[in-house]
Amino acid sequence: MKTITHNGKEYTFGDVEENGVTRVLTDAEAIEFAEEKEANIVLQTAFDAQAYARNRKKEYDQLNQFEMQFDDDRDGTTTWVDTINEIKGRHPK
Repeated sequence: MKTITHNGKEYTFGDVEENGVTRVLTDAEAIEFAEEKEANIVLQTAFDAQAYARNRKKEYDQLNQFEMQFDDDRDGTTTWVDTINEIKGRHPK
């Protein structure tokens, strides 16, 4: 096992097997791996942060919002606003 510190974070790496040969990562390989891991964490965090938006859109797309708004205007109801608020409540930011 090898432990390095990169950008203030500690990473521990095990042995790597290539073509049936086991070896320990060099410092340069370990740093490259740590940078890739950091980049993947940043990308995954950004993706996860937008889960609410993807979930909301999926539900919004199932609505006929223009018809709901027209009916609310004609009938003096708040069905569209209520439905949007319910969806937002199920998928908060």
